[in-house]
Amino acid sequence: MVRLKGFQKLTSIDEALQTFLNAVQIKKPKMVATSLDLALNRVLAEDVIAKEDLPRFDRSAVDGYAVRARDTFGASQFKPKVLRVTEEREAGEGKAKQVWTGNPIPNGADAVVMLENTKRNGDKIEVWAPVTPAENVSKKGEDIAKGEIAVKAGTRLKPQHLGLVAALGFSKVKVFEPPKVAILATGNELVSISEELGEGQFFEVNRLVLSAMCRDLGAEAVDLGIAKDNVAEIASKLRDGFATDVIITTGGTSVGLSDLVPEAVNTLGKPGVIVHGVAMRPAMPTALAVVVGKPIIILSGNPVAAMIGFEVFARPLICRTLGMVQQEFRPIVSAKVTRKVATTLGRKTFVRVRVFQKNGEFFAEPVSAKGSGMISTVTKANGYVIVPENREGLVEGETVAVYLFGYVEMNGSNV
Repeated sequence: MVRLKGFQKLTSIDEALQTFLNAVQIKKPKMVATSLDLALNRVLAEDVIAKEDLPRFDRSAVDGYAVRARDTFGASQFKPKVLRVTEEREAGEGKAKQVWTGNPIPNGADAVVMLENTKRNGDKIEVWAPVTPAENVSKKGEDIAKGEIAVKAGTRLKPQHLGLVAALGFSKVKVFEPPKVAILATGNELVSISEELGEGQFFEVNRLVLSAMCRDLGAEAVDLGIAKDNVAEIASKLRDGFATDVIITTGGTSVGLSDLVPEAVNTLGKPGVIVHGVAMRPAMPTALAVVVGKPIIILSGNPVAAMIGFEVFARPLICRTLGMVQQEFRPIVSAKVTRKVATTLGRKTFVRVRVFQKNGEFFAEPVSAKGSGMISTVTKANGYVIVPENREGLVEGETVAVYLFGYVEMNGSNV
């Protein structure tokens, strides 16, 4: 009957997360070399240091003519400067050499006149606009200097990073192996989507959702299946997850008679559950545990609560196990709330909203601050607003920070 009394004390999100991360022994991931075409979204394990200047020489940034800048001073369409076109390697006084984008700047030249600002007549050109020294020139080492760190270890590699690494002449990079995250669902009422539903049963979806969230971060998801509401069975399946880096469970973490996951975790080793009950909504029943250094995140069985709990606690942990130097936060946009929202004092509330743009302004239409079992509230939303513990809600027209997890709508259309 102790469970039925509810949570006697709730821990703040910040305290819960810090306590959890301090208790976890995060091992440095293994490194592996991979080709650039397979490195997208992987986390760089070693600094990429430029082995030469980029560009390797002064080069033209446009199509045109390499010249001495002072030979063009005062030029206009009404009073053009006339220069002789040369085919030699040098472009000295009164000379111009035709160059294309990326071509080396010839000796004697210090600027490039754009092609559209010239007119060629045989072996001479008219220059219609002056240029200053270094104008339209990419200087040697201007992009990256030899010996400079081009991309730092711990960076998630995006297309632009791969382009820079390739420009420096590297065909491979060292990246961290992705962590493995074991996911277990619990509950007598749960049925896999491949099975037939019985009376009082429903399809289990959280393993699919949480696995996708892991993969979206770059981690590998390991399915531990569904455990019945039985301490021994739950503990047995959790032991199977000890071969992975992180264990996440969903369901069985509230204060009902069948909420047995915290008890099962505590049978596996010390220190066991270190936080149970967080001052947040949804996901208040979330528990955090460590067993012999292995992190275990015990999430609600309600789909939305499980997703929010993952966002708050699993996301920063997985970022660390990926080898990232910092947590990867959601994109944030400022938007005006379209209607009043009421929340509860003392709990940090995650309000799902639909962000859209209209007449150059962003607006956030609340979808729901409740209904943690209603997964459609997340599919209808594209972001969430965090209401602090010391607020009783949001006021219509108030400007808030929205954390985006979907596309913003522009005048009713997704963009």
